[in-house]
Amino acid sequence: MNIKKELETKSGIATGIYLNNIEIDPLTVRAIMINEVVPSDPSQDFYGAADAAYLDTTIPLFQMAGAEVTSIHDILELGIYITNAVKTPKSDYTIDKDSIESSLPCLEAELSLFPNVKVIMLMGDVAKKAFNMITKKASKKNAVPAISTYKLRNSELYYEGIRIMPSYIMTGGNILIEKSKVTMAAEDIAAMLEIIQMPYNK
Repeated sequence: MNIKKELETKSGIATGIYLNNIEIDPLTVRAIMINEVVPSDPSQDFYGAADAAYLDTTIPLFQMAGAEVTSIHDILELGIYITNAVKTPKSDYTIDKDSIESSLPCLEAELSLFPNVKVIMLMGDVAKKAFNMITKKASKKNAVPAISTYKLRNSELYYEGIRIMPSYIMTGGNILIEKSKVTMAAEDIAAMLEIIQMPYNK
């Protein structure tokens, strides 16, 4: 299945929306990681160039988590699909609510493509906000409580039987500055890997 074509069929083709133009078997995906926002240059996204900026931080996080990966293909082989909450590049330092809302139909359709998902990781506050907007529309309440990610890491959160794991942003030049958040994100990825590799999750 081509993700981009499938989403364009489901959600319509919107101007300025960046979608993952990759072929993938949706049945193999056990975990989804939702990052903040697409880069202004698609070649720097997760499925862009081999030396894409987004992979410069993502691959080391997986390696710190104990995964032997060197490419996005290796991550996909583990049953992990990575996407962005906001499908339009940001024009300011922060991401406003309108930008999140405009991408929600695509994100919601995207999440529905993968029937065997056991874990959804929310990498940063924007991903957390977007996911809560989706769940609130469906169930009238937020799936993720409005408390700090640091405190949420010790909670087991579920939505429709899927483990929801709030964590920290995994891309951008500033990520490596905050060493404690890098360490915690790697720990969260390690926990996710353990969950999806459990025998009863096959």
